Amino acid sequence: MRRRRRAVEAFSISFLDVICCAFGAIILVFVLSKTAEPRVLEEIRADLKGVVADLSKQIFEIRGDTQLLNRQLNSRREQVSDIKQRLARLLGDLETIRGEFASAQSDLEAQRAISGRLQSAKQEVSAEMRRLLGEDYRRPPTDTTVGGIPVDSEYIIFIIDTSGSMFNYAWELMLRKVEETLSIYPQVKGIQVMNDMGEYMFSQYAGKWIVDTPARRKAIRRRLAAWNPFSNSSPVEGITRAIRTYYAPDKKISLYVFGDEFSTGSIEEVVRTVDRINREDAKGNRLVRIHGVGFPVQLTRPDGLDTTGVRFAALMRLLSERNGGTFVGLNTVNP
Repeated sequence: MRRRRRAVEAFSISFLDVICCAFGAIILVFVLSKTAEPRVLEEIRADLKGVVADLSKQIFEIRGDTQLLNRQLNSRREQVSDIKQRLARLLGDLETIRGEFASAQSDLEAQRAISGRLQSAKQEVSAEMRRLLGEDYRRPPTDTTVGGIPVDSEYIIFIIDTSGSMFNYAWELMLRKVEETLSIYPQVKGIQVMNDMGEYMFSQYAGKWIVDTPARRKAIRRRLAAWNPFSNSSPVEGITRAIRTYYAPDKKISLYVFGDEFSTGSIEEVVRTVDRINREDAKGNRLVRIHGVGFPVQLTRPDGLDTTGVRFAALMRLLSERNGGTFVGLNTVNP
């Protein structure tokens, strides 16, 4: 009976020891794990702070790169805008040049057509001249006329009647005749414009010659269109003043007198006065040539009784004949 109790007690103590050891081990593991947890957390926090610092640094670097790229992008955009504007201007210039080229082509074709017609007309005129004058006719080598008007002068002076009748009724035609006269003198050494009273159109050139240039010719046309100083409807003062002021033995000068009437004075007296101051040289040549162009303003009056137009034509015909020039009487005042 005693042996059986001892066996039971011995088993019970060992079991309790094992159980206690197991619980102790669990408690020890638990205590050890709790002791290491704060250290791990601190290490994790330290690592995260480093990561955050690195990310912040990268963000700042990215922001700096972004600003730089934005500035470069804006600069590129401005350059693109400038290039687009230049391209638009160049395209506009190109269209202008194309238009000018097309216009030049049209002008060239028109000039060619006109040149062909002129050549054909010249051939017809030449054939008619040969028929009328004979095959053996040759123009004299000293003939320097255009339409019967001598054009050998190096200096020309326009003396223009600026009276109300001329300005109101024949001015457009007069401007055209001045243009036509200039066209037969492509280049001269000097030009002057006076009215029939001897008043200069350009006072700064009084007593001097206007140098012949395209710009000066244009200025003469522009100023003459509205030039209307007082006139006594007599060309005598302008003719005598022009001869006395501008004659020089080394200059070939022509006067072109444009008018419509000679209102007062004696034709014979004017002719004698001009003969005296525009005397002949040893060869019988006058100091200057005098040409006349008559505008039939007075002859178109309804009563038909005015004689001043006839007197102007008679005076200029005599002066032109005696002074190496030509008188042209127009039959209309319409340009």
